[in-house]
Amino acid sequence: MPADNTHKEKMFSREVGEKEKRKLKARRSDGRSIWAGMGLLGMVGWTVTVPALLGALLGKWLDKKYPVSFSWTLTFLIIGIMAGCGMAWRWVKNENKKINKNGEGDHE
Repeated sequence: MPADNTHKEKMFSREVGEKEKRKLKARRSDGRSIWAGMGLLGMVGWTVTVPALLGALLGKWLDKKYPVSFSWTLTFLIIGIMAGCGMAWRWVKNENKKINKNGEGDHE
């Protein structure tokens, strides 16, 4: 029985060591991480910008059609920014899950 536990401990240590080597290698590979970071930055930017612009356009149209004491443009611009930030946060969260999930299962 003790020999069996020693074998399991060695296998566990080997597996932990291999995962740590993969993580260190991934951190050192600058080419992929820079482009992935730039893509992520662009995606987050567009995810916030598009709803903000659409909200501003809708608000401008509403200001012309239905004038009121407050600004529809400002209201929908803020709503668009909030919606865009929420979508960007969700997207980044999902990408982070994918990255961590893929890092766990890779064997090189």
